[in-house]
Amino acid sequence: MNDFCADIGYGSMNKDGEQLCGDHVEIIQNDDACLAVLADGMGSGVKASILSTLTAKLLSTMLAENLQLEDCVETIALALPVCAERHVAYSTFTVIRILENEEAEIIQYDNPSVILLRRGEPFAFPRTERNIGGKRIYSSRLAVEENDIFIMMSDGCIHASEGESLDLKWDVPSITEFMEPFYDAGFTAKTLATILLDECYARYGGSPGDDTTVCVVKIRKREPVNLLMGPPADRDDCGKMLSLFFSKEGRHIICGGTTSEIAAEYLGRKLIPHREIVDPEVPPISELEGVDLVTEGVVTMGKVLKYAQDYLQDNEKFKQWSYKRDGASLIARMLFEDATDIHFFIGKAVNPAHQITGMPIGFDVKMQVVQELEACLRQMGKRIRVSYF
Repeated sequence: MNDFCADIGYGSMNKDGEQLCGDHVEIIQNDDACLAVLADGMGSGVKASILSTLTAKLLSTMLAENLQLEDCVETIALALPVCAERHVAYSTFTVIRILENEEAEIIQYDNPSVILLRRGEPFAFPRTERNIGGKRIYSSRLAVEENDIFIMMSDGCIHASEGESLDLKWDVPSITEFMEPFYDAGFTAKTLATILLDECYARYGGSPGDDTTVCVVKIRKREPVNLLMGPPADRDDCGKMLSLFFSKEGRHIICGGTTSEIAAEYLGRKLIPHREIVDPEVPPISELEGVDLVTEGVVTMGKVLKYAQDYLQDNEKFKQWSYKRDGASLIARMLFEDATDIHFFIGKAVNPAHQITGMPIGFDVKMQVVQELEACLRQMGKRIRVSYF
């Protein structure tokens, strides 16, 4: 077993005028394998949404249990409701399964072909054609490499050439060419999916003519990040908490004024506050030798939480935190883009300064921010561990 992991990110946009998306993505991840299914229901609206959701959920559940592909496809054909107009139960699908972070299995039925970018270039992988229940299914197996980028999409992506764009050549090869320059940028799977979706939206002239979904799977090495926030409830435990924190492999973030002062004393080094205010909503950062990033506590982390919630939805705030140098943006980049494994060290001491009448920040607020952020990061596919002191 190598130290690779699969970073999976996706996004969708509805056909103009529809409240529901006719595409659906289902993801199952565990220690041994991860599975992503993108299903595209026939038509649009409610019917398409039902077809794609059932297809994705059935396929992901059965394949995760290692059932034979033939059985899975036959079950879907029997389970899907039949369209009264066309008299068929129809949903296309694409499956990518990463086994022990060493091998990729790709299954495709009637969706645009999966794109694989390897070493910065498109990589043509072999595929086998099979006829299952009258459906032409393509399957592939190949060893994965670090930084492999797999791109799945519904046909709404290639239909974007039918919008107001003057460039009508927008097929799988041209989409591949469009995505190639982003290979070395270090973007997460979610960001790569967002970039392609934004381009499709622009080519539709802002009025998508079809449900459009992109799902990206990126193979990368595990990257641990440790975040310390708040002093321990018992000040006698400061040494123990900091010893454990600094003993962990990976990068280290400290959040909170009192916490950073305790850490500076523990390290025997000088804490240097920065005076520059990059974002008026976020307190300035500080500098401490031996720590990768030092920020203020709850206000900064509250901003990170807002970025995390948006990241899991439309990722519209990416343009804010992707380049700014304030504490919240720097934490967001480290947690969302760099980290695969995140260990939170949370001190349960109550800050006397927060108990002043009228102050909106309290211990309960801090714990709520931590718990909600933890939940968001788990949805991003991060491995999370939380230690309380």
